[in-house]
Amino acid sequence: MTNLYKLIFMMTLFMGTMISVSSYTWLGTWMGLEINLLSFIPLLKKKNCPLSTESSIKYFLVQTLASTIFLFSILMIMMTNNMISDLMNINQLMMMIINTSLLLKMGAAPFHFWFPEIIEGMNWINSLILMTWQKIAPMMLLSYTLKSSNYIIFIIMMSTMIGSIGGLNQTSMRKIMAYSSINHLGWMISSFLNNEMIWMIYFLIYSFISSTFIMMMNMFNIYYLKQMFSLMNKNFLIKFMLLMNLFSLGGLPPFLGFMPKWMIIQYLSNNYMYLIFFMIMMTLITLFFYLRIAYTSLILIHNELNFNMMMNFSMKNNYIVLFLSFISINGLILCTLLFNFY
Repeated sequence: MTNLYKLIFMMTLFMGTMISVSSYTWLGTWMGLEINLLSFIPLLKKKNCPLSTESSIKYFLVQTLASTIFLFSILMIMMTNNMISDLMNINQLMMMIINTSLLLKMGAAPFHFWFPEIIEGMNWINSLILMTWQKIAPMMLLSYTLKSSNYIIFIIMMSTMIGSIGGLNQTSMRKIMAYSSINHLGWMISSFLNNEMIWMIYFLIYSFISSTFIMMMNMFNIYYLKQMFSLMNKNFLIKFMLLMNLFSLGGLPPFLGFMPKWMIIQYLSNNYMYLIFFMIMMTLITLFFYLRIAYTSLILIHNELNFNMMMNFSMKNNYIVLFLSFISINGLILCTLLFNFY
């Protein structure tokens, strides 16, 4: 029965995003965002877990605030369309308010305050949905409305900076992934400055690498760094794949995660060289805390576990994760070979 209602809410979750993306009117997009919100909240709730209840309430309040701002903005635009005086300036202001509400919905900095706190009370599957699928509708709407280049640059710099510095002092793997997601959001939004379609490629590759890494975290039931250090003594192949996925997520060449960053650097290098330099410096900080996880995982040895490590391990899941990790590690090389072949 539990799986049935989860399946129903997952279907309405996907349907809400599709309605929002494919709608011709602003009210239709708002309705799709609301369906998506109301479908995701029941998926967060778990029995006998106060953290999940807290996360669902916080998520509801933040998303409701963003939806209210979004609805207010589109109603103001509809009202001002009948007025003649100073129409352009009013619409630009309203578009900026719409952009702010969408950035709040997806958790981009400086509107990120809710994102790491909420993700801490979720399991890995809900965290993956929040970091990937829940960003599709706001990103699509943002690509339609984001016009001010100065506002974009401010959001990009804040997202890359907070996403990199915020993850330095974290011990929770979910919070590390949350700050990493904020950093990647900055890179995705930067594609709006030149070519709006690159963010889709970036999003697909980021979702693939994150799914692979989170599948491994969920399979071994890892939520904190100390658990990860203990896992490192179990299986060398799993250890190797896990660490290589971290490098791919950080955008280190020659892994798959470097390809979308490479594309964005190539497109923006003509006009926004200073911005690219800043983003690369901030991404190096992100790569630093990935390397720190890998380094300490390899060096530290825990002979005894002082916690209950219930693994969701099976050979089928193991083969799937290894195959996905192989693509994540060698994806850039495979794409280069295919491009040269054709």
